[in-house]
Amino acid sequence: MSQKVAIGADHRGFPIKETLKTFLQSTGHNIKDVGTLSADSVDYPEFAEKVARSVSTRESSRGILICGSGIGMSITANKFPGVRAALCHDMHTAKMSRRHNDANVLVIGETIGAERAREMLKVWFETPFEGGRHQKRIDLIGEIEKKNFKETA
Repeated sequence: MSQKVAIGADHRGFPIKETLKTFLQSTGHNIKDVGTLSADSVDYPEFAEKVARSVSTRESSRGILICGSGIGMSITANKFPGVRAALCHDMHTAKMSRRHNDANVLVIGETIGAERAREMLKVWFETPFEGGRHQKRIDLIGEIEKKNFKETA
């Protein structure tokens, strides 16, 4: 099923972003590339914000972020309502992020390499959310998010 996917990376993740973008396009997805557009040094929060905002506002159904370690991108993306960004390192974490957490943003560190990243992305897109007892947990996350938004507003 074709989806609109926002994808972004910093300079370290740029080469993998280009590989994943090509792969996603070849499988029929509509891609929103928010940058970066080269390997020149940039600040990762700018690109994490663009992808997370696109998912949070439902402009995109899913998002992909790539940087050096993936940690900063994850922290930034998870500041947005409705975003469940998961930093994944292998097929198991990619699968479980979807199956149990209904992750809508996949975050990858560039150290895993382009081929492994492509394989993880394929697993991530093919794995459905189980629902059931996991839906209750996703709902609890949403309640915490709403509560914290009200407290800080």
